[in-house]
Amino acid sequence: MVGIVIVSHSNKLAQGVMELAKMMASDALVAAAGGLEDGSFGTSYEKINAAINSVYTDDGVVILMDMGSAVMTAEMVIENMPNKKIQMIDCPLVEGAVVAAIASSSNQSMGEVINEAKNASKESKI
Repeated sequence: MVGIVIVSHSNKLAQGVMELAKMMASDALVAAAGGLEDGSFGTSYEKINAAINSVYTDDGVVILMDMGSAVMTAEMVIENMPNKKIQMIDCPLVEGAVVAAIASSSNQSMGEVINEAKNASKESKI
């Protein structure tokens, strides 16, 4: 099963997105890495690293980020894990996380999970 990591500047946002994804796919491997260690806003290399390790499987891990330094920090973490199968996805954070969790819990491949998450940006809300 592909692991999913939610990276946000806000711990509450990352936790909320994770909670929603797990509500839709309770057996999905989802971890949140939001905010800094002291609870303030920002992105933490250590939190992202720990989140990846907590959900990592041989199927790999996908990372969904909110913006800016979340992307840059995730890139730094990935660079220091060259032997692990990890890929960032450019997709809507909430919708992408939900469909990625559903796809992962359905034992879809990493490529399929990524495609499902990317396609979430094409879905109309109204």
